[in-house]
Amino acid sequence: MSEHYYSKKTNAKSDERTWSFLLRGTSLTFTTDHAVFSKGEVDFGSRLLIETFEVPVVDGDLLDLGCGYGPIGLSLAKDLSERHVWLVDVNERALELSRKNAVQNQLENVSIKESDRFSSIKENQFAAILTNPPIRAGKRTVHAMFEDAHEALVDQGELWVVIQKKQGAPSAKEKLKEWFGNVEVIVKQKGYYILKAKKFDRSIDLC
Repeated sequence: MSEHYYSKKTNAKSDERTWSFLLRGTSLTFTTDHAVFSKGEVDFGSRLLIETFEVPVVDGDLLDLGCGYGPIGLSLAKDLSERHVWLVDVNERALELSRKNAVQNQLENVSIKESDRFSSIKENQFAAILTNPPIRAGKRTVHAMFEDAHEALVDQGELWVVIQKKQGAPSAKEKLKEWFGNVEVIVKQKGYYILKAKKFDRSIDLC
């Protein structure tokens, strides 16, 4: 089986490099390596999600689902020091890089954990979940992430997704509407969609 950036382990030789990037008005330092997504720079989709995201009014932690080396979660932790930010991934090398990058950027309001989707954080509920999903893992996996995210959000919590039109934005939009009952296209730019779905308590049925 070939390796991907969403693989748990990698046999790729390590060749770390460190560089800085301006996100949400602050310069952050990132160390990246082979076998992680977009190791040369913060990819356009993640940048668009980072800069577009607005923290919800509801209390609670934030989650970067499929964090890679950490640009989304760590930039939000830097900007939103009053919030605790969780970063999870299955890629062990990516998680080690996220930990290194949290230290390099002097961030203490973060928790970084290995988790296959929500398998290791089932007890947690979040005010917002952000994801640049692993499209190459397949539509079934990506849509399952949306379903799991719905369960992991607090009432009125929000799921923010960045996805390209050519990689399934229309079907992702429909799937989010199916699970959340609503979905909003926050921005469209260079073929990328930022989608937001908000969770509402459906436990009370109308009689």
